[in-house]
Amino acid sequence: MVIQKRCLAWDWTNTKDCPQMMDQVKFDGPISAVSNWNTWYPTELRDRAPFRPMVRLQAQLSGDDWNNIWNSDQPIIHYFNEPERASITPQQACDWWYEKMVPLRNEKGKKLVSPSCASDPAGQAWIADFLQRVSGAPPDFLGLHYYGTDGNAAIAFIEDMHHRHPNMPIIVSEIASTHRNYADVLGFTCQLCNWMDEKDWVFEYAFFGCMRAPADDFVSPAAQLMNPDGSFKDLMWKHYAVEKG
Repeated sequence: MVIQKRCLAWDWTNTKDCPQMMDQVKFDGPISAVSNWNTWYPTELRDRAPFRPMVRLQAQLSGDDWNNIWNSDQPIIHYFNEPERASITPQQACDWWYEKMVPLRNEKGKKLVSPSCASDPAGQAWIADFLQRVSGAPPDFLGLHYYGTDGNAAIAFIEDMHHRHPNMPIIVSEIASTHRNYADVLGFTCQLCNWMDEKDWVFEYAFFGCMRAPADDFVSPAAQLMNPDGSFKDLMWKHYAVEKG
């Protein structure tokens, strides 16, 4: 039986000129869903896997973006991407949670992912504060991010967050090795894939990311899933079970 937990992080900014590459993805493999950090559905997905809409920051709580969220037929909605780095306080996020997200869940039957914060102390403090404030209507999933070079440290972090919040299954919405050496990146990726697949409390995870160019200097070019020309890298072939075409 194929374990399907791998969400494909499909960045529109870096894939908009090569949407046909989605056709090479093997959707009956380990892929569970596709995300793009946006509220709108990537048309190249063509209903071949669930989509994970995201209320990335405050701007997505109104206008066309919020209409997309409210009218989405997708079952799981992400709420906020590293808000602690965007000057959003836990109290503000709590206020908007009760104003917008809880009614979305109550009226539309959606399952909600908590804000996904960075794994540093500031991120951990932010999410702990937020979860305390929304304890009357907690998220359905705990969202996490992790970047680093040590697979054991990544596992320790995810386990620690699970022990702190044992009642919420975990979605690791971004994870990747930041090592510049591909062999080390591959080792990290294999270790974490195998480990997360075995944990029933890890619902889903997404390796960062499927894009033609690194998002910034922090992420490792060796961990990218796509080449600059839009073709898939070896890491994509190995861990997202795509079919070479």
